[in-house]
Amino acid sequence: MSSIKIELRQEDVNKIGEICASFNRDPQELINILHGCQEHFGYLPAEIQEVISSETGIPVAKIYGVVTFYSFFTMTPKGKHPISICMGTACYVRGAEKVLDEFKKELNLQVGQTTKDGKFSLSSLRCVGACGLAPVVLVGDKTYGRVAPDDVKKILKEYE
Repeated sequence: MSSIKIELRQEDVNKIGEICASFNRDPQELINILHGCQEHFGYLPAEIQEVISSETGIPVAKIYGVVTFYSFFTMTPKGKHPISICMGTACYVRGAEKVLDEFKKELNLQVGQTTKDGKFSLSSLRCVGACGLAPVVLVGDKTYGRVAPDDVKKILKEYE
């Protein structure tokens, strides 16, 4: 699963137990349990998946399958300011790839990576539903529309 072993504290294990209990430890509620845990911890490493498994009786392999299938879930920590570039058709046609390349260059990152200081992570999305603003970049919950490669430095400066 993940190569980096993390050590869960007892309070973390208890929190996962609370989240599972809030959905009656029902295997049918796995997606909601995963959302709750990711919301709290920021990501879903193997160790969290193992606790969910013991709390719900769902095999770890099934949990891992769900986590890796849905792009919303992540097994690696996101940066304090997660940056997502929309690569849907409208954004792509209007130059999203050049915008993504500029973020990669400025942050010295590949898609799926986080800066060493934990400040930024980089990802791409299929569509954010703001096609009229293409190309679109999300930084956390903030949406930037009609982004050109020249705008990247200015956007990053806002989060220094």
